Amino acid sequence: MLVASCGSIESNDCLVTVQPYETLKIEIESIVIDQFGDQIEKVIKDTLSELKIDKIFVHIDDKGALDYTVKARLITAIQRLENSHA
Repeated sequence: MLVASCGSIESNDCLVTVQPYETLKIEIESIVIDQFGDQIEKVIKDTLSELKIDKIFVHIDDKGALDYTVKARLITAIQRLENSHA
């Protein structure tokens, strides 16, 4: 099974793992899920929309990453996934 990831589980970072999926599925684990869970999901969905991707499984293990970090980690993980089956 094709899987790609980017990031770490260090403080103020996140580990994003992606793999092909038949629909869009997002799983978020976060130390700030109560305060920022909706915002994290919005960043993921907005980024996927920009990339025109609607069939992917995204898992994020967030340790307080800022929006731009989440976006960068997601884009890099997707690029790694695409490169792994090129």
